[in-house]
Amino acid sequence: MTTWLDKNFSSLQPTRAIIMRALRHLRPADRKKLFSEDIPEMRTAEGRWFEAIVYEMILDLSLQTDLILSVVARGADGPAKVRRAQLGQNGLFYSNIGDIKVRGNGQDLAEVDLVLVDHTGALTFGEIITSPADLKEFEAEIRYKKQLFGYLYGQPTVPFLLISSVDISRTAVVRRLLKEPDNVLLTTPTCEDLKGLIRQRDLKRSPTRRIKHEKLISIKDIPPRRPFDYKKLHDERMQSIIAAVTSKKGVGELGTPDEIPPIVKKVIFGGLYPSAIRMLDARYPIRIKGKTYDPDTVQKQFSKVVLAVNIPEYRPIIYLRTRNKKEYLKMVPSKTGGFKFESRRTPHMAGFFLWLESVQPSLGAELTRELLDALPAIHAPAAAATGEP
Repeated sequence: MTTWLDKNFSSLQPTRAIIMRALRHLRPADRKKLFSEDIPEMRTAEGRWFEAIVYEMILDLSLQTDLILSVVARGADGPAKVRRAQLGQNGLFYSNIGDIKVRGNGQDLAEVDLVLVDHTGALTFGEIITSPADLKEFEAEIRYKKQLFGYLYGQPTVPFLLISSVDISRTAVVRRLLKEPDNVLLTTPTCEDLKGLIRQRDLKRSPTRRIKHEKLISIKDIPPRRPFDYKKLHDERMQSIIAAVTSKKGVGELGTPDEIPPIVKKVIFGGLYPSAIRMLDARYPIRIKGKTYDPDTVQKQFSKVVLAVNIPEYRPIIYLRTRNKKEYLKMVPSKTGGFKFESRRTPHMAGFFLWLESVQPSLGAELTRELLDALPAIHAPAAAATGEP
């Protein structure tokens, strides 16, 4: 299927009819932003529109070959009502705007722009981009998604389509990805060229919301073939890390392959008891926007301190639950030692926020110290997947 698409994708040029049909996937506010003078707003709307254009092109191409068995619905073709993120959710779900997401214990593990099923029943996923600027962590993201889909659907190999409106074939990341025979790069005309096929007044038309298509299926039609309890896998990985850190063998054991599937990309160890918070602040100072917080200030301003670690680089993270707001401050290691403020985590990140809310104090000073003393010294060559919470 990917070989066929590689040879035939360029035969279908995006026509005015296709790009007008793609407008049905954009909310009215996003359609207005396509010609906005606010460049960041315009680029965001343009990116969503381009994703929809590629999706419509694939729908048309799927009718030309039996190698494409099904196209998974997205955007306006997704369900009118979606299930909100909840703890315990595992598998594929739709967002409120029709994006395809993989959730583990309610947390969004990955989002994919396109999912196809070939004539053998195997899944292929696609990523659709409009700029070469966001490729820094892209390679690790794709490799993680391949592992994730391979585990869920029992596929030794998971083909990948990269569809771009700019020529990125010469970038180092893409060259490495294309060395794998099951990865394919497809290129379209630029967004500027596509936008030239329509006028601003065309956006005032009310596009048809839904279409009927013989090859469209829902994510409900492709349930994971392997039982998937992400929280269980998470806890197994957490225990393996703790055992490695506290054993005589040391943290070098973390690099040893084991039987736990490599799909857990973040481990939440738990909340810190007051004694652990005092130890943390003494050895690894907490700084927020240039201000250093002592243990009393930390406990006064924050109701919870949670220790986590990113995998595969094993970089420790501290989440501070603000007392007067529904938010967590994400603290990452600072080059000068200790932890510095990086960003906020709010209820908008529904599944991950719920998971953090469910965490209770469980870590004393001794174990917290052992973990923090060990983890910063571990360095893995791969970067974390993008979009991690």
